[in-house]
Amino acid sequence: MSLAVLLSGGVDSSVALYRLAQEYSGKITAFYLKIWLEDELAHLGDCPWEDDLKYARAVCHQLQVPLEVIPLQSEYWQLVVEETVSSLRKGHTPSPDILCNRRIKFGAFMDMHGSAFDAIASGHYAQLLKSPEQVTLLKGADPDKDQTYFLSHLHQDQVSKLIFPIGSLPKSEVRQWAIKANLPNHSRPDSQGICFLGKIPFNEFVEFHLGTNPGPIREWQTGKKLGQHRGLWFHTIGQRKGLGLSGGPWFTVKKCLNENTLYVSLQKIRNQDDQIRFQVDHIHWITKPKRFENLEVKIRHGRKTIPCTISPETHGGFQIILREPDLGIAPGQYAVFYDGEICHGSGLIT
Repeated sequence: MSLAVLLSGGVDSSVALYRLAQEYSGKITAFYLKIWLEDELAHLGDCPWEDDLKYARAVCHQLQVPLEVIPLQSEYWQLVVEETVSSLRKGHTPSPDILCNRRIKFGAFMDMHGSAFDAIASGHYAQLLKSPEQVTLLKGADPDKDQTYFLSHLHQDQVSKLIFPIGSLPKSEVRQWAIKANLPNHSRPDSQGICFLGKIPFNEFVEFHLGTNPGPIREWQTGKKLGQHRGLWFHTIGQRKGLGLSGGPWFTVKKCLNENTLYVSLQKIRNQDDQIRFQVDHIHWITKPKRFENLEVKIRHGRKTIPCTISPETHGGFQIILREPDLGIAPGQYAVFYDGEICHGSGLIT
């Protein structure tokens, strides 16, 4: 079986490559996907792509696996960055990593090179259950590292060709594999950046594209002006940090584009209807659930899921009803739906 392995230079994808190399020696090609932002906006921060590629090459040299560097700068701009910036301009909270996986890592790359390989592997913390009828996406074994949220918009043609070699392992064991194999990056810290940003600070990325647009910060209950924001696109619903207000903690509860006003509250307001109900314009199913009641939803990446019911609406969208409030529901985010360990798919919050 011929395999393509997406290699980032980090520990996770390197251990995935190492495990596969033990079984498929001579049948693997590693690929480093080079993205536009690493060059054009490197002045905004400590962009690590040169280190990434250095480590990727060192790992491949040790494992005697060929490495190809694939430039995808224009694809990133057209398929991920433009939509992310547009969403921010509308006051939404985009999820660029979900776009990145569907459109770039397992989209553009698969379109360009997928036909040359029997399978494509990556270092994602997720698992797959394959049957003749369909492929089911399952949570990774490590609940704190599970990455199915970011994979929730893939389609069957994509998941049917994927392999996740470390999805059944906890992160601590992955690190031990790297140490045992004496991989060059076994002590390298995990990357915390958004897929196309690396270590570039998100607010600096936003300011580069959208600039600033100052406006008032007001208390939700009284309308009293408390301070000034630099632009609504720097903030998201439920946010506490970065407000620059004393006497907190303050929570962002509303962004009003018409007034260019950011509303905050000292209290976690729990009786607002928009904290238990929200709409998605469509739901993309990897595998369609057998029922729409007693499912769970993630509003953002992390361990927490909330029990929910999905209710189809006449206009073609869906209403999601939560069993408990969530303070951070914002348009532009993805709601990702689960039934236990199964990740069924996701919908864009409107």
